Amino acid sequence: MRSWMALIGVLLLTYPADAQDRDTKVRNDRASFVGSREWIYNDLADGAKVAKEADRPLLVVFRCIPCVACQKFDDDVARRDPIIRDLLDEFVCVRIVQANVVDLTLFQHDFDQSFAAYLMAPDLTIYGRYGTRSKRPEYEDISLEGLRKAMEAALRLHKQGAAAKASLAGKQVKQERYKTPRDYPALSGRYGERIDYEGKTAQSCMHCHQIREAERLVYRASKEPIPDAVLFPYPDPAVLGLKMDPRGMALVEQVEPGSIAERAGVKVGDEFATLAGQPMLSIADIQWVLHNTPDRAKIPATITRGGKTTDATLDLPEGWRRADVSWRVTTWDLRRMGLGGLKLAELDAADRERAKLPADAMALRVEHVGQYGEHAAAKKAGFQKGDVLVSFDGRTAKSSETDLIAHAVQQKKAGDEVAVVVLRNGERMTLKLPLQ
Repeated sequence: MRSWMALIGVLLLTYPADAQDRDTKVRNDRASFVGSREWIYNDLADGAKVAKEADRPLLVVFRCIPCVACQKFDDDVARRDPIIRDLLDEFVCVRIVQANVVDLTLFQHDFDQSFAAYLMAPDLTIYGRYGTRSKRPEYEDISLEGLRKAMEAALRLHKQGAAAKASLAGKQVKQERYKTPRDYPALSGRYGERIDYEGKTAQSCMHCHQIREAERLVYRASKEPIPDAVLFPYPDPAVLGLKMDPRGMALVEQVEPGSIAERAGVKVGDEFATLAGQPMLSIADIQWVLHNTPDRAKIPATITRGGKTTDATLDLPEGWRRADVSWRVTTWDLRRMGLGGLKLAELDAADRERAKLPADAMALRVEHVGQYGEHAAAKKAGFQKGDVLVSFDGRTAKSSETDLIAHAVQQKKAGDEVAVVVLRNGERMTLKLPLQ
């Protein structure tokens, strides 16, 4: 019977995603794991119990089923790809596919991801995180080879037992505003504790990105500036001038000249053994450290180079984390708040020349105008697709969409009105944009 069910699971997992509606995707995922001996489904407590009895570490996977991003990688992990199959047998594997009641005092990661994994002790101490997402293609951020190495490192930490605990303290969530996502004011009363598999299935399943949006709304509703750590969460190592190799744990693939990393002496081929005293199992572990670092700080690091270890210090100046967020799913809600539902893109050099706009001037073309609800605020204010923003609240210097969003949600309050000058058909006009 289990063999037949496993076969059905594989068939469901391999069924073309674009041929399934969102409800079917979620239902089929559950059907794929019914009776599975390899995965415990949506039950962390059961997973922890089994892990304690067997004295094995946990691999806890969080997956947003309807999202296309990371779908192939998730399928490879779920099917127990040969690259990691033997190691999966060393873990108790738990699959979580809903954010409704996730314990935020245990699980914190970049909620713009649709796949995230935790490597944990039976008592739920975190050994490491795995899963990174950026504006780059998926294969440049994650790989089964990288996951394998993270799992091997977690097994080594597990064997060390209590001796490893002190180095893991910084990996644990120190405090969180709310216990579960349903406790956030913006999400309270909107979702039940469980997915409704018999009704509107996908709608009953909270998406991870809604947690980050709800956190930002706490500040917005209180008329407080959204802090950099909340506006620019889980910085990519690129803010340090680093591109990491997804096939390694924390292996440096490129170092940008003149960057924070180069000034610290980091070289191509280096591997971060520790950062801020924490063992590095993955790129996600680097991002965890960066996410929890103040706006100005010096981060100590231990680097492995040529079989030897060396110490380094990353000196982070003020504003170091302010990077492009346009690729993030949660930026759509920021566009609602700060841009009235506009999506903007910078003009290239040729278009700037045609518009007679100098290289150091603002030149942001409207790529999309929201049509419904609060996302239609800019539409109602008269903005049109193709307009070019040349001034925003008196700012005329060259700016990105992220720059304008940050200004709107950190320098302005909900209810403020901003004067925006746009170029339309060669003519300049001033429009009033209400902030929300």
